[in-house]
Amino acid sequence: MSVRPIIHQRPKDPHMRLLALAATLASLALPAWAEIPVNQISGYLNSFTTAKSAFTQINGDGSISTGDLSIRRPGRARFDYDAPNKGLVIAGGGQVAIFDPVSNTPPEQYPLSQTPLSLILADNVNFGRSGMVVAHGGDSTQTAVTLQDPANPEYGNIQLIFTPNPVTLRQWVITDDAGSQTTVILGDMQTGVSLGSSLFNIPLEMQRRGLSN
Repeated sequence: MSVRPIIHQRPKDPHMRLLALAATLASLALPAWAEIPVNQISGYLNSFTTAKSAFTQINGDGSISTGDLSIRRPGRARFDYDAPNKGLVIAGGGQVAIFDPVSNTPPEQYPLSQTPLSLILADNVNFGRSGMVVAHGGDSTQTAVTLQDPANPEYGNIQLIFTPNPVTLRQWVITDDAGSQTTVILGDMQTGVSLGSSLFNIPLEMQRRGLSN
């Protein structure tokens, strides 16, 4: 018994051949996923100066906190934590201050430049700098980009999660120099809101609380 080979028939019409070839080339040109380009993400972050959002924070030990986030670029952010924590973290004047609600001592402070959060609070966000983007990928539903300070990679990194249409920041994960991770999940972010500079003034907050260095 003979075995007839299975042959894929070609279109006999030359126009059909061209259409088939064009369809094949088009399918090859499409990416396997459609993550948001890095330059578009930079443009989105540069498109606003102020922003406000509720947030949920998942700490390295698994504990969960909630609160409200205020951002005023460049270099300023404020995390107001809900009860029972009632903590406060302010980034301003080149410093980050952590206020303990049950302590009468001055806040713990360290330079903003030593946290990866400074990368998205910059005056001009430019993820195209050499060595800043260490990972970038995603699909049609979300994009993740991981950043580090190329001059100081030992400070850790920040992974940002965005959704498209329009581009919106949804979440970030900060990995510090010890490898501990803190996840911040954002609610509906409002941009272009009015935020007074006093919200980000660390000395003023210390004065209000009766604290001194």
